[in-house]
Amino acid sequence: MSTREQRVVVAGLIERGGRLLVSQRGSGAFAGLWEFPGGKREAGETDEQALERELGEELDISVVVGARVHTARAGPLELRFFYCGWIEGQRPRAQEALQFRWVPRGRLGGYRFLPADAGLIAALLAGEI
Repeated sequence: MSTREQRVVVAGLIERGGRLLVSQRGSGAFAGLWEFPGGKREAGETDEQALERELGEELDISVVVGARVHTARAGPLELRFFYCGWIEGQRPRAQEALQFRWVPRGRLGGYRFLPADAGLIAALLAGEI
């Protein structure tokens, strides 16, 4: 392992009515690609706290963070994916994301996701997660 501290990125799998919430990246690295919403964990935060904060910043929503269901690596980043319970009555708003969509699991393959999400997408499409 390198001497640089490994960064943790957390993302939420939010499912409602058989559809998963995905967001499209705006400007910057990987602009235009799709991802599960979330972001980098800050110093002193737990994974759950970071995910709650990030989802509030990105989509103006609150969730109940559940179990971690997948982990992936992308260079110095460790990506941790968690199931999140949807709180009824919310309306997400794209605040940092370009846009968001509720996508049926079977149609996830029709979107261009971040390369690091490939294993997760394959597992979701295969019904393993």
